[in-house]
Amino acid sequence: MSAARPLTTLRAIALTVALPLLLTACGFRAEAKKEDGRTNLAADVDKPLSASEVRIGYFPNLTHATALVGLQEGLIQKELGSTTIKPQTFNAGPSEIEALNGGSLDIGFIGPSPSINGYVKSKGSNLRIISGSASGGVKLVVNPEKIKTLDDLKGKKIATPQKGNTQDVAFLNWIAEKGWKVDPESGKGDVSVVRTDNKVTPDAFKQGSIDGAWAPEPTASKLVTDGGKVLLDEGFLWPENKFVITNIVVSQKFLKEHPDVVEAVLRGTVKTNGWIHAHQDQAKVSANTKLAADTGKPLDAEVIRPAWPSLTVTDDPLAATLKKQADHAVMAKFIEQPDLNGIYDLRLLNKVLKAAGKPEVSDAGLGAK
Repeated sequence: MSAARPLTTLRAIALTVALPLLLTACGFRAEAKKEDGRTNLAADVDKPLSASEVRIGYFPNLTHATALVGLQEGLIQKELGSTTIKPQTFNAGPSEIEALNGGSLDIGFIGPSPSINGYVKSKGSNLRIISGSASGGVKLVVNPEKIKTLDDLKGKKIATPQKGNTQDVAFLNWIAEKGWKVDPESGKGDVSVVRTDNKVTPDAFKQGSIDGAWAPEPTASKLVTDGGKVLLDEGFLWPENKFVITNIVVSQKFLKEHPDVVEAVLRGTVKTNGWIHAHQDQAKVSANTKLAADTGKPLDAEVIRPAWPSLTVTDDPLAATLKKQADHAVMAKFIEQPDLNGIYDLRLLNKVLKAAGKPEVSDAGLGAK
């Protein structure tokens, strides 16, 4: 009997060691691999998030590549688990802001000018910018038979996507810096600013009803394939060629009620941007596949080839450039001098970035307290 006691003891020890492993296999605990390869034990990693769905808006433009690729590759949905994405597409920022204000949208990929407008008009009560998404990707493309130099724009008809949208404000500011006069409301003046849906702009250009456009990609490159010439890349107007073209915004109500869902979306966008940088060729195909699904037709190779490298996906909201764009909107008389304090809430983004071993980003002193 004396020999049996050590064996019993060993069996008890073995059971003690094996029990946590058995519980892990049964789902009481789960092993989650961190991005750096280390293992982290976390309880209930598959626990449902606080909302059954999240409504996400974006444009079928390459400047919204994070949304296009993140949705197409399932990188955002993967982070959300059982929370379903309800995607919605928009042509330009003001209409997306209306959806956000009206409660039919929770999170949106959107340009800086409508972000500013939406924040100011709600007196800071509606949205928050929670991340950057893209920089660049905007060009002035013209009919080279009618316009050979920038000075030749005077008296011509130039399209922008929508009154008060990011490209509209940028173009009006450029016109003002030239010393020319244009009424921001009507678009009439030394240059005729013709507000035209991006989907319609190429046909309007071919028909001659416009002489050019200050347009985001892929519209800009479509115009080039139709005989247009790039006269100016907006990036050249900014230090280091960097300026925010797309932010990620959230309804403050949704952020307050479902911070776990917002954080999951941000994990998805950060991973998407990292995947895009590491897989440029695959990402370009992925974005084009999603554009085809959203618009009914993929971009031609001669369109996407020059368009894709002209923009950069980024988690950084480039907050200092938003300040400048706010000044442009003031000059265009779309808004009074705004108080943008609190427009950013980058706490969840910086939490996600820190967990991924990436540097945190700045809100340029405009963060929520």
